[in-house]
Amino acid sequence: MTRGILFVVSGPAGTGKGTICESLLETENVFLSVSSTTRDMRKNEVAGKTYNYISVEEFESLIAEDEMLEYAVYNGNYYGTPRQTVEKELEAGRNVILEIEAQGAMKVKAKFPEAVLIFVTPPSIKELRKRLVERGRETEEQIEERIQTAKWELGQACKYAHILVNDDLDACVAEVAEIFRKTTDERNHIEDLLKEI
Repeated sequence: MTRGILFVVSGPAGTGKGTICESLLETENVFLSVSSTTRDMRKNEVAGKTYNYISVEEFESLIAEDEMLEYAVYNGNYYGTPRQTVEKELEAGRNVILEIEAQGAMKVKAKFPEAVLIFVTPPSIKELRKRLVERGRETEEQIEERIQTAKWELGQACKYAHILVNDDLDACVAEVAEIFRKTTDERNHIEDLLKEI
């Protein structure tokens, strides 16, 4: 069986990467990996869908056993991608999406050089700030922290294979879906050529 392709979608908070990934699940045969975190579940979040909520002890045990593809600490909480689930889906021939921050994406790229990295940007920093305010999740101080983090994240964009501007959600979803299809077609073509040799 042909192994699945690993896609990584990153971008600053407020760029719409979560919405893009959710939309792709409706049209593409992909598996969206659910990250694990040690932070408390927020109102309107769903365990196992938004995040896998686990204890600090459990998370640190997974790190010690090399069971995290990547992980990072934000605001005193661990966030990371469980290795086992991703490997299982890829081995089953299913494409997998990781929706993770740039810091984690670089760790995944080091372990999976064949992963396809997609970076989503806002049309402008003014628009990014507006989106963060409209989400109503953070204080003004936290929004400013997000903007400063975005500055570092945007500096990492050049390390990604694809950079997309999310100024039109439907168009951006279509662009990512096209990247998925093109990558799959190219990989299948190479495999067909290899069979002829």
